[in-house]
Amino acid sequence: MNVIEPGKDLLAMVSRAEVNYNFTDAELDELRAFGTVESHKAGDLIVEEGAMAPDCIITLSGHTDIFASTDEGRKRVGWMEHGQFAGDLSVLTGQRHLSRVEMGADGEIIRIAHTDFQRLIAGNSHYSDIFVRVLSARREFSKHRGFAVTIVIGAAMDRSVYALRDLLMKHGVAHRWFDPADGPVAAHLLAERGLTEDQLPVAILGAADVLIQPTPEQLAAGLGLDLLPDGATADVLVVGSGPGGLAAAVYAASEGLTVIALDSLAPGGQAGTSSKIENYLGFPTGISGNELARRATVQAQKFGARLVSPVRAASINRDGDAYCLHLADGRKLRSRAVVVASGAKYQSLPIDGIESYEGRGIYYGATPMEAQLCSDAEVTIVGSGNSAGQGAIYLASVAKKVHVIFRRGSLRETMSEYLVKRLEEHPNIEIIPSTDVVALHGEDRLAGLTYRCRETGDEGHCDCGFLFLFLGASPNTTWLPKEMVCDERGFVKTGTDIAPLELVKAGWSLDRMPSRFETSWPRIYAVGDVRKGSVKRVASSVGEGSVVVSDIHQALAEIGAAEF
Repeated sequence: MNVIEPGKDLLAMVSRAEVNYNFTDAELDELRAFGTVESHKAGDLIVEEGAMAPDCIITLSGHTDIFASTDEGRKRVGWMEHGQFAGDLSVLTGQRHLSRVEMGADGEIIRIAHTDFQRLIAGNSHYSDIFVRVLSARREFSKHRGFAVTIVIGAAMDRSVYALRDLLMKHGVAHRWFDPADGPVAAHLLAERGLTEDQLPVAILGAADVLIQPTPEQLAAGLGLDLLPDGATADVLVVGSGPGGLAAAVYAASEGLTVIALDSLAPGGQAGTSSKIENYLGFPTGISGNELARRATVQAQKFGARLVSPVRAASINRDGDAYCLHLADGRKLRSRAVVVASGAKYQSLPIDGIESYEGRGIYYGATPMEAQLCSDAEVTIVGSGNSAGQGAIYLASVAKKVHVIFRRGSLRETMSEYLVKRLEEHPNIEIIPSTDVVALHGEDRLAGLTYRCRETGDEGHCDCGFLFLFLGASPNTTWLPKEMVCDERGFVKTGTDIAPLELVKAGWSLDRMPSRFETSWPRIYAVGDVRKGSVKRVASSVGEGSVVVSDIHQALAEIGAAEF
Protein backbone atom coordinates (compact mmCIF):
# COMPACT_ATOMS: atom_id res chain seq x y z
CA MET A 1 0.00 0.00 0.00
CA ASN A 2 1.28 3.44 -0.89
CA VAL A 3 0.63 5.53 2.21
CA ILE A 4 -0.12 9.22 2.32
CA GLU A 5 2.48 10.30 4.83
CA PRO A 6 0.95 11.43 8.18
CA GLY A 7 4.33 12.22 9.71
CA LYS A 8 7.81 10.77 9.49
CA ASP A 9 7.85 9.78 13.15
CA LEU A 10 4.77 7.64 12.63
CA LEU A 11 6.03 6.02 9.46
CA ALA A 12 9.25 5.11 11.24
CA MET A 13 7.29 2.77 13.52
CA VAL A 14 6.24 0.53 10.62
CA SER A 15 8.16 0.86 7.35
CA ARG A 16 6.53 1.14 3.95
CA ALA A 17 7.99 -2.24 3.01
CA GLU A 18 6.20 -3.94 5.92
CA VAL A 19 2.76 -2.58 4.97
CA ASN A 20 3.11 -3.43 1.31
CA TYR A 21 3.87 -6.27 -1.07
CA ASN A 22 4.03 -6.41 -4.87
CA PHE A 23 3.04 -9.75 -6.36
CA THR A 24 5.02 -10.86 -9.38
CA ASP A 25 3.23 -11.60 -12.65
CA ALA A 26 3.68 -15.33 -11.99
CA GLU A 27 2.08 -14.97 -8.54
CA LEU A 28 -0.79 -12.95 -10.01
CA ASP A 29 -1.44 -15.73 -12.52
CA GLU A 30 -1.74 -18.20 -9.62
CA LEU A 31 -3.99 -15.90 -7.61
CA ARG A 32 -6.43 -15.51 -10.51
CA ALA A 33 -7.50 -19.11 -9.85
CA PHE A 34 -8.90 -18.11 -6.43
CA GLY A 35 -10.96 -15.14 -7.62
CA THR A 36 -12.42 -13.33 -10.60
CA VAL A 37 -10.94 -10.60 -12.79
CA GLU A 38 -13.10 -7.46 -13.03
CA SER A 39 -12.79 -4.32 -15.17
CA HIS A 40 -13.73 -0.99 -13.58
CA LYS A 41 -13.90 2.69 -14.43
CA ALA A 42 -12.38 5.42 -12.27
CA GLY A 43 -14.69 6.18 -9.34
CA ASP A 44 -16.31 2.74 -9.22
CA LEU A 45 -16.95 1.42 -5.70
CA ILE A 46 -14.94 -1.75 -5.05
CA VAL A 47 -15.49 -2.35 -1.31
CA GLU A 48 -17.96 -0.32 0.74
CA GLU A 49 -16.99 1.12 4.09
CA GLY A 50 -18.65 -0.95 6.82
CA ALA A 51 -18.84 -4.15 4.73
CA MET A 52 -18.76 -7.41 6.68
CA ALA A 53 -16.56 -10.29 5.45
CA PRO A 54 -14.88 -7.99 2.88
CA ASP A 55 -13.31 -9.43 -0.27
CA CYS A 56 -9.58 -9.33 -0.95
CA ILE A 57 -8.83 -6.89 -3.78
CA ILE A 58 -5.63 -7.11 -5.84
CA THR A 59 -4.91 -4.38 -8.38
CA LEU A 60 -3.86 -5.53 -11.87
CA SER A 61 -3.89 -2.21 -13.74
CA GLY A 62 -4.80 1.39 -13.07
CA HIS A 63 -4.88 1.98 -9.32
CA THR A 64 -7.33 1.65 -6.41
CA ASP A 65 -7.79 4.38 -3.80
CA ILE A 66 -8.32 3.80 -0.06
CA PHE A 67 -10.54 6.27 1.80
CA ALA A 68 -11.20 6.41 5.55
CA SER A 69 -13.65 8.50 7.58
CA THR A 70 -11.73 10.27 10.33
CA ASP A 71 -12.44 12.96 12.91
CA GLU A 72 -11.23 15.40 10.24
CA GLY A 73 -13.61 14.06 7.56
CA ARG A 74 -13.09 11.50 4.82
CA LYS A 75 -9.49 11.22 3.63
CA ARG A 76 -7.62 9.26 1.00
CA VAL A 77 -5.09 7.38 3.10
CA GLY A 78 -3.40 5.32 0.40
CA TRP A 79 -3.59 3.71 -3.00
CA MET A 80 -2.79 0.37 -4.62
CA GLU A 81 -0.90 -0.08 -7.87
CA HIS A 82 -0.14 -3.11 -10.07
CA GLY A 83 0.36 -6.27 -7.98
CA GLN A 84 -0.65 -4.67 -4.65
CA PHE A 85 -3.62 -5.66 -2.48
CA ALA A 86 -6.01 -3.66 -0.29
CA GLY A 87 -7.31 -4.23 3.24
CA ASP A 88 -6.16 -4.98 6.76
CA LEU A 89 -6.90 -7.87 9.11
CA SER A 90 -10.64 -7.56 8.54
CA VAL A 91 -10.05 -9.29 5.19
CA LEU A 92 -8.86 -12.32 7.16
CA THR A 93 -11.22 -12.14 10.16
CA GLY A 94 -14.42 -11.08 8.38
CA GLN A 95 -14.96 -8.12 10.71
CA ARG A 96 -16.36 -4.77 9.59
CA HIS A 97 -14.19 -3.12 6.92
CA LEU A 98 -13.64 0.45 8.09
CA SER A 99 -12.32 1.92 4.87
CA ARG A 100 -13.72 2.45 1.38
CA VAL A 101 -11.98 1.11 -1.72
CA GLU A 102 -12.63 2.89 -5.02
CA MET A 103 -11.13 2.56 -8.47
CA GLY A 104 -8.79 5.52 -8.86
CA ALA A 105 -8.13 5.04 -12.57
CA ASP A 106 -9.57 2.75 -15.22
CA GLY A 107 -8.19 -0.74 -14.83
CA GLU A 108 -8.62 -4.32 -13.67
CA ILE A 109 -8.64 -6.04 -10.29
CA ILE A 110 -8.73 -9.58 -8.95
CA ARG A 111 -11.59 -9.98 -6.46
CA ILE A 112 -11.17 -12.94 -4.09
CA ALA A 113 -14.36 -13.58 -2.09
CA HIS A 114 -13.90 -13.81 1.67
CA THR A 115 -14.59 -17.57 1.86
CA ASP A 116 -12.19 -18.27 -1.03
CA PHE A 117 -9.57 -16.05 0.63
CA GLN A 118 -9.83 -18.09 3.82
CA ARG A 119 -9.36 -21.25 1.77
CA LEU A 120 -6.27 -19.72 0.15
CA ILE A 121 -4.79 -18.72 3.51
CA ALA A 122 -5.41 -22.12 5.09
CA GLY A 123 -4.07 -24.13 2.16
CA ASN A 124 -1.08 -22.21 0.80
CA SER A 125 1.80 -21.38 3.14
CA HIS A 126 3.53 -19.05 0.65
CA TYR A 127 0.57 -16.71 0.22
CA SER A 128 -0.48 -17.19 3.84
CA ASP A 129 2.87 -15.80 5.03
CA ILE A 130 2.63 -12.81 2.70
CA PHE A 131 -0.96 -11.84 3.49
CA VAL A 132 -0.74 -12.41 7.26
CA ARG A 133 2.53 -10.49 7.58
CA VAL A 134 1.35 -7.48 5.58
CA LEU A 135 -2.20 -7.36 6.98
CA SER A 136 -0.83 -7.55 10.54
CA ALA A 137 1.67 -4.77 9.84
CA ARG A 138 -1.11 -2.58 8.49
CA ARG A 139 -3.17 -3.12 11.62
CA GLU A 140 -0.15 -2.14 13.74
CA PHE A 141 0.47 0.89 11.54
CA SER A 142 -3.13 2.02 11.92
CA LYS A 143 -2.76 1.91 15.72
CA HIS A 144 0.14 4.39 15.58
CA ARG A 145 -0.74 6.76 12.75
CA GLY A 146 -2.37 10.14 13.24
CA PHE A 147 -5.98 9.03 12.83
CA ALA A 148 -8.29 6.05 13.22
CA VAL A 149 -11.77 5.51 11.84
CA THR A 150 -13.21 4.26 15.14
CA ILE A 151 -13.81 7.07 17.62
CA VAL A 152 -15.02 6.96 21.23
CA ILE A 153 -16.30 10.13 22.90
CA GLY A 154 -16.85 10.24 26.65
CA ALA A 155 -15.42 11.22 30.02
CA ALA A 156 -12.22 9.62 31.31
CA MET A 157 -13.78 8.39 34.54
CA ASP A 158 -17.00 7.10 32.97
CA ARG A 159 -16.84 3.33 33.55
CA SER A 160 -18.80 2.67 30.36
CA VAL A 161 -16.17 4.59 28.38
CA TYR A 162 -13.50 2.50 30.05
CA ALA A 163 -15.34 -0.72 29.10
CA LEU A 164 -15.61 0.35 25.45
CA ARG A 165 -11.96 1.37 25.20
CA ASP A 166 -10.89 -1.80 27.01
CA LEU A 167 -12.73 -3.89 24.42
CA LEU A 168 -11.18 -1.99 21.51
CA MET A 169 -7.69 -2.16 22.97
CA LYS A 170 -7.84 -5.88 23.70
CA HIS A 171 -9.13 -6.60 20.20
CA GLY A 172 -6.41 -4.48 18.61
CA VAL A 173 -8.91 -2.09 16.99
CA ALA A 174 -7.26 1.22 16.17
CA HIS A 175 -9.32 4.00 17.70
CA ARG A 176 -9.19 7.52 19.04
CA TRP A 177 -10.74 8.70 22.27
CA PHE A 178 -11.90 12.24 22.99
CA ASP A 179 -12.90 13.54 26.41
CA PRO A 180 -15.22 16.58 26.12
CA ALA A 181 -13.33 18.16 29.02
CA ASP A 182 -10.04 18.15 27.10
CA GLY A 183 -10.89 20.47 24.23
CA PRO A 184 -13.28 21.39 21.40
CA VAL A 185 -12.76 18.33 19.19
CA ALA A 186 -15.38 16.20 20.96
CA ALA A 187 -17.98 18.98 20.76
CA HIS A 188 -17.25 19.44 17.05
CA LEU A 189 -17.66 15.73 16.34
CA LEU A 190 -20.92 15.59 18.29
CA ALA A 191 -22.38 18.68 16.60
CA GLU A 192 -21.42 17.33 13.17
CA ARG A 193 -23.63 14.29 13.83
CA GLY A 194 -26.45 16.06 15.65
CA LEU A 195 -25.53 14.59 19.04
CA THR A 196 -25.37 16.13 22.52
CA GLU A 197 -23.29 15.39 25.61
CA ASP A 198 -26.40 13.92 27.25
CA GLN A 199 -26.07 11.01 24.83
CA LEU A 200 -22.50 10.14 25.80
CA PRO A 201 -20.68 7.89 25.50
CA VAL A 202 -20.86 7.39 21.76
CA ALA A 203 -18.83 5.22 19.41
CA ILE A 204 -18.40 6.38 15.80
CA LEU A 205 -17.55 3.58 13.36
CA GLY A 206 -16.33 5.50 10.34
CA ALA A 207 -19.17 6.76 8.19
CA ALA A 208 -21.03 3.49 8.67
CA ASP A 209 -22.58 3.79 12.09
CA VAL A 210 -22.93 5.83 15.28
CA LEU A 211 -23.66 3.92 18.48
CA ILE A 212 -25.21 5.91 21.34
CA GLN A 213 -24.40 4.65 24.84
CA PRO A 214 -23.50 1.19 23.52
CA THR A 215 -22.70 -1.82 25.65
CA PRO A 216 -19.45 -3.66 24.87
CA GLU A 217 -21.57 -6.38 23.24
CA GLN A 218 -23.27 -3.85 20.96
CA LEU A 219 -19.94 -2.31 20.01
CA ALA A 220 -18.54 -5.78 19.28
CA ALA A 221 -21.52 -6.55 17.04
CA GLY A 222 -21.06 -3.23 15.24
CA LEU A 223 -17.42 -4.08 14.52
CA GLY A 224 -18.21 -7.63 13.44
CA LEU A 225 -16.40 -9.26 16.35
CA ASP A 226 -19.36 -11.57 16.98
CA LEU A 227 -20.93 -13.01 13.81
CA LEU A 228 -21.67 -16.44 15.25
CA PRO A 229 -25.11 -17.79 14.26
CA ASP A 230 -27.38 -19.66 16.63
CA GLY A 231 -27.02 -23.41 16.18
CA ALA A 232 -23.41 -23.30 14.94
CA THR A 233 -21.46 -26.57 15.23
CA ALA A 234 -17.78 -27.48 15.40
CA ASP A 235 -15.55 -30.43 16.17
CA VAL A 236 -14.19 -28.53 19.17
CA LEU A 237 -15.62 -25.69 21.25
CA VAL A 238 -13.03 -23.76 23.24
CA VAL A 239 -14.53 -21.75 26.10
CA GLY A 240 -12.03 -19.06 27.02
CA SER A 241 -9.36 -17.46 24.82
CA GLY A 242 -6.48 -16.99 27.21
CA PRO A 243 -3.09 -18.60 26.42
CA GLY A 244 -4.44 -22.13 26.99
CA GLY A 245 -7.57 -21.64 24.91
CA LEU A 246 -5.71 -19.91 22.08
CA ALA A 247 -3.13 -22.69 21.99
CA ALA A 248 -5.89 -25.31 21.79
CA ALA A 249 -7.56 -23.35 18.97
CA VAL A 250 -4.33 -23.00 16.99
CA TYR A 251 -3.28 -26.65 17.25
CA ALA A 252 -6.76 -28.11 16.75
CA ALA A 253 -7.44 -25.94 13.67
CA SER A 254 -3.99 -26.58 12.22
CA GLU A 255 -4.65 -30.33 12.47
CA GLY A 256 -7.88 -30.17 10.51
CA LEU A 257 -10.52 -29.89 13.25
CA THR A 258 -13.21 -27.24 13.01
CA VAL A 259 -12.94 -24.88 15.98
CA ILE A 260 -15.06 -22.19 17.60
CA ALA A 261 -13.30 -20.33 20.42
CA LEU A 262 -15.26 -18.02 22.73
CA ASP A 263 -14.34 -15.42 25.31
CA SER A 264 -16.41 -13.24 27.63
CA LEU A 265 -14.33 -10.13 26.78
CA ALA A 266 -11.47 -10.59 24.32
CA PRO A 267 -8.59 -12.95 23.56
CA GLY A 268 -5.77 -12.90 26.10
CA GLY A 269 -7.37 -13.71 29.45
CA GLN A 270 -5.46 -12.56 32.52
CA ALA A 271 -2.22 -12.76 30.55
CA GLY A 272 -3.62 -10.16 28.16
CA THR A 273 -3.47 -7.56 30.94
CA SER A 274 0.26 -8.09 31.53
CA SER A 275 2.27 -5.11 30.36
CA LYS A 276 5.42 -7.15 29.71
CA ILE A 277 6.11 -10.89 29.97
CA GLU A 278 9.86 -11.45 30.03
CA ASN A 279 10.16 -15.11 31.05
CA TYR A 280 8.25 -16.63 28.12
CA LEU A 281 10.47 -18.77 25.90
CA GLY A 282 11.56 -17.15 22.67
CA PHE A 283 11.04 -13.49 23.66
CA PRO A 284 14.30 -12.37 25.33
CA THR A 285 13.24 -8.71 25.36
CA GLY A 286 9.72 -9.53 26.53
CA ILE A 287 6.29 -9.20 24.97
CA SER A 288 3.08 -7.69 26.26
CA GLY A 289 0.23 -10.05 27.03
CA ASN A 290 -1.99 -8.20 24.57
CA GLU A 291 0.53 -8.54 21.75
CA LEU A 292 1.01 -12.25 22.48
CA ALA A 293 -2.77 -12.73 22.36
CA ARG A 294 -3.05 -10.73 19.13
CA ARG A 295 -0.44 -12.87 17.39
CA ALA A 296 -2.05 -16.09 18.60
CA THR A 297 -5.47 -14.85 17.47
CA VAL A 298 -4.24 -14.18 13.93
CA GLN A 299 -2.49 -17.56 13.93
CA ALA A 300 -5.69 -19.38 14.92
CA GLN A 301 -7.76 -17.51 12.35
CA LYS A 302 -5.19 -18.27 9.66
CA PHE A 303 -5.88 -21.98 10.20
CA GLY A 304 -9.64 -21.43 10.05
CA ALA A 305 -10.63 -21.21 13.72
CA ARG A 306 -13.58 -18.90 14.48
CA LEU A 307 -12.85 -16.59 17.42
CA VAL A 308 -15.90 -14.89 18.89
CA SER A 309 -16.19 -12.35 21.72
CA PRO A 310 -17.57 -10.96 23.89
CA VAL A 311 -19.91 -13.88 24.54
CA ARG A 312 -20.51 -15.64 27.84
CA ALA A 313 -21.12 -19.34 28.41
CA ALA A 314 -24.16 -19.96 30.61
CA SER A 315 -24.43 -23.77 30.82
CA ILE A 316 -23.61 -27.01 29.05
CA ASN A 317 -25.49 -30.30 28.79
CA ARG A 318 -25.16 -33.68 27.09
CA ASP A 319 -26.82 -34.10 23.70
CA GLY A 320 -26.28 -37.71 22.62
CA ASP A 321 -22.64 -38.13 21.62
CA ALA A 322 -22.31 -34.34 21.47
CA TYR A 323 -22.61 -31.44 23.89
CA CYS A 324 -24.84 -28.39 23.71
CA LEU A 325 -23.33 -25.14 24.99
CA HIS A 326 -25.87 -22.48 25.99
CA LEU A 327 -24.71 -18.88 25.76
CA ALA A 328 -26.01 -16.14 28.06
CA ASP A 329 -27.75 -14.43 25.14
CA GLY A 330 -29.77 -17.57 24.32
CA ARG A 331 -27.76 -18.98 21.43
CA LYS A 332 -26.88 -22.68 21.41
CA LEU A 333 -23.72 -24.29 20.00
CA ARG A 334 -23.02 -28.00 19.50
CA SER A 335 -19.78 -29.93 19.54
CA ARG A 336 -18.41 -33.41 20.20
CA ALA A 337 -15.49 -32.06 22.26
CA VAL A 338 -15.14 -29.06 24.56
CA VAL A 339 -12.02 -27.42 25.99
CA VAL A 340 -12.73 -25.52 29.20
CA ALA A 341 -10.15 -22.73 29.26
CA SER A 342 -12.27 -20.14 31.05
CA GLY A 343 -9.42 -19.28 33.40
CA ALA A 344 -9.71 -17.37 36.63
CA LYS A 345 -10.43 -13.79 37.58
CA TYR A 346 -8.69 -11.52 40.04
CA GLN A 347 -10.49 -11.18 43.33
CA SER A 348 -11.62 -7.86 44.74
CA LEU A 349 -11.03 -6.44 48.21
CA PRO A 350 -13.53 -7.14 51.04
CA ILE A 351 -14.49 -3.47 51.32
CA ASP A 352 -18.10 -2.25 51.21
CA GLY A 353 -18.92 -0.16 48.15
CA ILE A 354 -15.79 -1.09 46.20
CA GLU A 355 -17.88 -1.81 43.09
CA SER A 356 -18.73 1.87 42.73
CA TYR A 357 -15.05 2.67 42.09
CA GLU A 358 -14.42 0.00 39.44
CA GLY A 359 -13.57 1.77 36.20
CA ARG A 360 -13.36 5.01 38.20
CA GLY A 361 -10.01 4.50 39.84
CA ILE A 362 -9.96 0.74 40.48
CA TYR A 363 -8.62 -1.53 37.75
CA TYR A 364 -7.61 -5.17 37.30
CA GLY A 365 -4.92 -4.81 34.65
CA ALA A 366 -2.09 -2.44 33.73
CA THR A 367 -2.16 -1.74 29.99
CA PRO A 368 -1.36 1.37 27.91
CA MET A 369 -4.95 2.53 28.37
CA GLU A 370 -4.67 2.59 32.17
CA ALA A 371 -1.20 4.12 31.93
CA GLN A 372 -2.67 6.97 29.90
CA LEU A 373 -5.19 7.65 32.65
CA CYS A 374 -2.75 7.72 35.58
CA SER A 375 0.13 9.64 34.01
CA ASP A 376 2.03 11.66 36.65
CA ALA A 377 -0.32 10.47 39.42
CA GLU A 378 0.15 8.35 42.55
CA VAL A 379 -0.71 4.70 42.03
CA THR A 380 -1.20 1.78 44.43
CA ILE A 381 -0.87 -1.87 43.43
CA VAL A 382 -2.18 -4.66 45.66
CA GLY A 383 -0.68 -8.09 45.09
CA SER A 384 2.59 -10.00 45.20
CA GLY A 385 2.51 -12.20 42.10
CA ASN A 386 4.31 -11.72 38.80
CA SER A 387 1.40 -9.77 37.30
CA ALA A 388 1.60 -7.27 40.16
CA GLY A 389 5.35 -6.91 39.65
CA GLN A 390 5.04 -6.43 35.90
CA GLY A 391 2.28 -3.88 36.41
CA ALA A 392 4.27 -1.93 38.99
CA ILE A 393 7.35 -1.65 36.76
CA TYR A 394 5.26 -0.62 33.78
CA LEU A 395 3.23 2.03 35.61
CA ALA A 396 6.32 3.41 37.35
CA SER A 397 7.47 4.71 33.97
CA VAL A 398 4.51 7.13 33.79
CA ALA A 399 3.23 7.56 37.37
CA LYS A 400 4.64 9.96 39.96
CA LYS A 401 4.85 7.20 42.58
CA VAL A 402 3.88 3.52 42.77
CA HIS A 403 3.07 1.88 46.12
CA VAL A 404 3.12 -1.93 46.14
CA ILE A 405 1.05 -3.30 49.03
CA PHE A 406 0.77 -7.00 49.87
CA ARG A 407 -0.12 -9.27 52.79
CA ARG A 408 2.94 -11.50 52.85
CA GLY A 409 6.17 -10.67 54.58
CA SER A 410 8.29 -10.88 51.42
CA LEU A 411 7.73 -10.61 47.68
CA ARG A 412 10.12 -13.50 47.14
CA GLU A 413 7.52 -15.94 48.43
CA THR A 414 5.41 -15.53 45.28
CA MET A 415 7.23 -13.34 42.73
CA SER A 416 10.04 -14.22 40.31
CA GLU A 417 13.43 -13.02 41.48
CA TYR A 418 14.13 -10.84 38.44
CA LEU A 419 10.96 -8.85 39.14
CA VAL A 420 11.69 -8.51 42.85
CA LYS A 421 15.12 -7.04 42.11
CA ARG A 422 13.66 -4.53 39.67
CA LEU A 423 11.05 -3.41 42.18
CA GLU A 424 13.67 -3.02 44.91
CA GLU A 425 15.99 -1.01 42.69
CA HIS A 426 13.37 1.26 41.10
CA PRO A 427 13.48 4.75 42.67
CA ASN A 428 9.82 5.36 41.89
CA ILE A 429 8.46 2.26 43.67
CA GLU A 430 7.74 1.88 47.38
CA ILE A 431 7.35 -1.69 48.70
CA ILE A 432 4.95 -2.06 51.65
CA PRO A 433 4.83 -5.67 52.98
CA SER A 434 2.51 -7.25 55.58
CA THR A 435 -0.19 -4.67 54.85
CA ASP A 436 -3.88 -4.58 53.88
CA VAL A 437 -5.94 -1.86 52.21
CA VAL A 438 -8.82 -1.37 54.65
CA ALA A 439 -10.78 1.65 53.36
CA LEU A 440 -11.39 3.62 50.18
CA HIS A 441 -12.25 7.32 49.91
CA GLY A 442 -13.82 9.50 47.24
CA GLU A 443 -17.22 10.49 45.87
CA ASP A 444 -17.59 10.20 42.10
CA ARG A 445 -14.21 8.49 41.76
CA LEU A 446 -11.44 7.09 43.94
CA ALA A 447 -9.52 9.83 45.72
CA GLY A 448 -7.51 7.98 48.40
CA LEU A 449 -7.16 4.88 50.55
CA THR A 450 -6.28 3.76 54.06
CA TYR A 451 -3.95 0.82 54.74
CA ARG A 452 -3.09 -1.08 57.92
CA CYS A 453 0.06 -3.01 58.89
CA ARG A 454 -0.79 -6.61 59.79
CA GLU A 455 1.99 -6.80 62.39
CA THR A 456 1.64 -3.52 64.31
CA GLY A 457 -1.90 -2.39 63.47
CA ASP A 458 -0.59 1.03 62.47
CA GLU A 459 -2.60 2.78 59.75
CA GLY A 460 -1.53 5.09 56.97
CA HIS A 461 -3.30 7.16 54.31
CA CYS A 462 -2.46 7.68 50.66
CA ASP A 463 -4.00 10.34 48.41
CA CYS A 464 -4.04 7.91 45.55
CA GLY A 465 -6.65 8.04 42.79
CA PHE A 466 -5.64 4.80 41.08
CA LEU A 467 -5.72 1.34 42.64
CA PHE A 468 -4.73 -1.80 40.72
CA LEU A 469 -5.75 -5.17 42.14
CA PHE A 470 -3.72 -8.30 41.33
CA LEU A 471 -5.05 -10.60 44.02
CA GLY A 472 -5.53 -14.34 44.22
CA ALA A 473 -7.76 -15.62 41.43
CA SER A 474 -11.02 -17.57 41.60
CA PRO A 475 -11.95 -19.95 38.75
CA ASN A 476 -14.59 -19.07 36.16
CA THR A 477 -16.56 -22.29 36.57
CA THR A 478 -20.05 -21.22 37.64
CA TRP A 479 -21.38 -22.14 34.17
CA LEU A 480 -20.28 -25.77 34.45
CA PRO A 481 -22.80 -28.47 35.51
CA LYS A 482 -22.86 -29.36 39.19
CA GLU A 483 -22.09 -32.98 38.28
CA MET A 484 -18.65 -32.03 36.94
CA VAL A 485 -16.06 -32.75 39.61
CA CYS A 486 -14.26 -29.70 41.01
CA ASP A 487 -12.22 -29.17 44.15
CA GLU A 488 -13.37 -27.19 47.18
CA ARG A 489 -12.26 -23.90 45.57
CA GLY A 490 -14.05 -24.57 42.28
CA PHE A 491 -11.05 -25.57 40.15
CA VAL A 492 -11.83 -28.39 37.71
CA LYS A 493 -10.39 -31.84 38.44
CA THR A 494 -8.93 -33.79 35.53
CA GLY A 495 -7.26 -37.15 34.87
CA THR A 496 -5.94 -38.99 37.91
CA ASP A 497 -7.08 -36.20 40.26
CA ILE A 498 -10.63 -37.57 39.88
CA ALA A 499 -11.37 -40.39 42.34
CA PRO A 500 -13.22 -43.49 41.01
CA LEU A 501 -16.23 -42.76 43.22
CA GLU A 502 -16.38 -39.21 41.87
CA LEU A 503 -16.44 -40.61 38.32
CA VAL A 504 -19.35 -42.88 39.19
CA LYS A 505 -21.33 -39.99 40.70
CA ALA A 506 -20.60 -37.85 37.63
CA GLY A 507 -22.04 -40.54 35.35
CA TRP A 508 -18.80 -41.56 33.62
CA SER A 509 -19.83 -44.23 31.09
CA LEU A 510 -16.63 -45.23 29.27
CA ASP A 511 -14.52 -48.34 29.86
CA ARG A 512 -11.36 -46.25 30.03
CA MET A 513 -10.33 -43.69 32.66
CA PRO A 514 -10.17 -39.95 31.86
CA SER A 515 -7.04 -38.85 30.00
CA ARG A 516 -4.64 -36.33 31.59
CA PHE A 517 -6.70 -33.17 30.92
CA GLU A 518 -10.12 -34.81 30.62
CA THR A 519 -12.80 -33.94 33.18
CA SER A 520 -15.41 -36.24 34.71
CA TRP A 521 -17.46 -35.80 31.52
CA PRO A 522 -16.01 -37.59 28.46
CA ARG A 523 -14.47 -35.33 25.78
CA ILE A 524 -14.68 -32.24 27.97
CA TYR A 525 -11.19 -31.08 28.90
CA ALA A 526 -9.83 -28.40 31.22
CA VAL A 527 -6.57 -26.53 30.59
CA GLY A 528 -4.80 -23.53 32.08
CA ASP A 529 -5.69 -21.62 35.23
CA VAL A 530 -9.16 -23.18 35.54
CA ARG A 531 -7.68 -26.65 36.10
CA LYS A 532 -6.83 -27.97 39.56
CA GLY A 533 -3.08 -28.24 40.02
CA SER A 534 -2.11 -26.17 37.00
CA VAL A 535 1.01 -24.02 37.16
CA LYS A 536 -0.13 -20.41 36.86
CA ARG A 537 2.26 -19.43 34.08
CA VAL A 538 1.65 -18.48 30.44
CA ALA A 539 4.05 -21.14 29.15
CA SER A 540 2.31 -23.86 31.16
CA SER A 541 -1.13 -22.89 29.87
CA VAL A 542 0.11 -22.82 26.27
CA GLY A 543 1.64 -26.27 26.77
CA GLU A 544 -1.58 -27.74 28.15
CA GLY A 545 -3.68 -26.18 25.38
CA SER A 546 -1.44 -27.61 22.68
CA VAL A 547 -1.01 -31.11 24.13
CA VAL A 548 -4.72 -31.64 24.80
CA VAL A 549 -5.41 -31.73 21.05
CA SER A 550 -3.85 -35.20 20.73
CA ASP A 551 -6.22 -36.46 23.42
CA ILE A 552 -9.15 -34.90 21.54
CA HIS A 553 -8.21 -36.73 18.34
CA GLN A 554 -8.15 -40.07 20.16
CA ALA A 555 -11.46 -39.44 21.90
CA LEU A 556 -13.21 -38.36 18.69
CA ALA A 557 -11.95 -41.52 16.97
CA GLU A 558 -13.77 -43.53 19.67
CA ILE A 559 -17.16 -42.20 18.59
CA GLY A 560 -16.44 -42.07 14.84
CA ALA A 561 -17.12 -39.31 12.37
CA ALA A 562 -20.91 -39.31 12.49
CA GLU A 563 -22.67 -36.11 11.47
CA PHE A 564 -24.16 -33.84 14.14
